[in-house]
Amino acid sequence: MASAIHTAIIPLLLYFAQICWCNQPSSTIKINYREKEKQVLDQILGPSSYDARIRPSGVNQTDGPAVVRVNIFVRSISKIDDVTMEYSVQLTFREQWLDERLKFNDFGGKIKYLTLTEANRVWMPDLFFSNEKEGHFHNIIMPNVYIRIFPYGSVLYSIRISLTLSCPMNLKLYPLDRQVCSLRMASYGWTTDDLVFLWKEGDPVQVVKNLHLPRFTLEKFLTDYCNSKTNTGEYSCLKVDLLFKREFSYYLIQICIPCCMLVIVSWVSFWLDQSAVPARVSLGVTTLLTMATQTSGINASLPPVSYTKAIDVWTGVCLTFVFGALLEFALVNYASRSDMHRDQMQKQRRQCELEHAASLEAAADLLQDGGTNFPMSDDVLFQKPLVRSGDQTLEKMRQCKVHMQQPHRPNCCRSWLSKFPTRSKRIDVISRITFPLVFALFNLTYWSTYLFRDESDGE
Repeated sequence: MASAIHTAIIPLLLYFAQICWCNQPSSTIKINYREKEKQVLDQILGPSSYDARIRPSGVNQTDGPAVVRVNIFVRSISKIDDVTMEYSVQLTFREQWLDERLKFNDFGGKIKYLTLTEANRVWMPDLFFSNEKEGHFHNIIMPNVYIRIFPYGSVLYSIRISLTLSCPMNLKLYPLDRQVCSLRMASYGWTTDDLVFLWKEGDPVQVVKNLHLPRFTLEKFLTDYCNSKTNTGEYSCLKVDLLFKREFSYYLIQICIPCCMLVIVSWVSFWLDQSAVPARVSLGVTTLLTMATQTSGINASLPPVSYTKAIDVWTGVCLTFVFGALLEFALVNYASRSDMHRDQMQKQRRQCELEHAASLEAAADLLQDGGTNFPMSDDVLFQKPLVRSGDQTLEKMRQCKVHMQQPHRPNCCRSWLSKFPTRSKRIDVISRITFPLVFALFNLTYWSTYLFRDESDGE
């Protein structure tokens, strides 16, 4: 009897409990919206309702091309390589498009968006980077990628990637140049009849603040379109041009100033004595070899190109000045030997003059003695020795005149150079003034030409 009563009471209690639960206010009922997200995903991505192989419709459900808007965030630029002409960049890449098939109920704004981590669940644009050399995704700790689906059917795809991109460079103005490196994105298979890429309106490219590059400065960046036509159709393309300016201070310290110092050191030989042959030769050869090594090191860090770079002009002229200082000593050494030969000739000329003066004195004495002891009218035979003596004197005078040089008209430069007795000394003095003046004139011309040269001239 008791068990029968107990069996009858339990259903009655359950009935009253259900009535009480249904009469509770709706504010006290807790709904698990994460479970609702699962239900929504299963509903909109089910095999019967969605096919990822079919592209979305065009604007307003038309049959036009699907429009994909792109924006990127440049996180870092690790290197810009002049030899291989490439640069490495890490960026966050985002695409956004509308797919009407993915609309869902947001439960009064409770579900702002759905998040996916598998890109193959939905249709994706077949975008690729046309100037890419290498690239990889980031998978630490989890793959850095997500897909957000909004209630009105908009899809946002975001991924973090690292790329090594080609950057053809014009090095005519190196190291005073500016380089434009592009980032090109295009559709691989869908033509413009099916897929169109557009830059997102309002700041489509962002760059991280305080971007530091070792030898460059990012001056500005420009976005543009680069649609390409092939024999298979026209493909949509986007590009962003990054304008880099090379930091010249590094090259000023590492290249220009050392080259100037080597050129100036080569001028020290002009102030050394012309007889210090070992010192002047060792100084000239050392500076020449050092300058050649410096030039080789500079060229090793650059790709071999068919045109002349600004740095080639600088190092070539500096090497020419150092080589000219070495040739100047060879000229001084030759002039020194010529001066020694001239001194010997002057000694011979002075000796001839002394002998000539002595002969004249002897002839005068002989004439004087002959006038007193042997009259001219009495005997002519006594005059023959005098005639022979006069002929010998004239012959010696002719020999001396051969070695004598005709004097030139005096002028300011010649009068100033006359202060230096030898030609070798004059060459050194002229070199002390000429070499610095010519090098200063070259610097004035070089820097005024390349610093104020129009950038379009280097293209």
